[in-house]
Amino acid sequence: MSAQPVTISDYLQDFADVREVIQLYIDGANGDVEKLRRAFHPDARMFGHIGSVDSYAPITDFMAMVEENPGWAGPNFRAIVRSIDIVGDAGVVVVVMTDYIGCDFVDYLSVARIDGRWQITNKTYAHTGGEMPSHD
Repeated sequence: MSAQPVTISDYLQDFADVREVIQLYIDGANGDVEKLRRAFHPDARMFGHIGSVDSYAPITDFMAMVEENPGWAGPNFRAIVRSIDIVGDAGVVVVVMTDYIGCDFVDYLSVARIDGRWQITNKTYAHTGGEMPSHD
């Protein structure tokens, strides 16, 4: 069974749809959990570490943390989409974040089109600088 040919128009629409999902994640990361729920598949997971603190958890743990700390990202938080690579119903997006809770990160986000809608299915991140504020 051969796949349907993809037109440039279809690819550009997929690219725009994926970009929109990633923007929901970026906007939601500073406290809008509803946007995070729209961006992530409910079974998505998160992997990474900040110093000795590991986070290998369901994405719902990240959402709970954001919900408990609205505005936590801080006023200087910035994020840019460095790349989007999609083929068919799967892809990878790289997002570079600066000054998110005092830290810099590179996020590798797996995306998939499920039931006709693009969603983030996995977040793997690298902590590239800065330190989380202490909780004293």
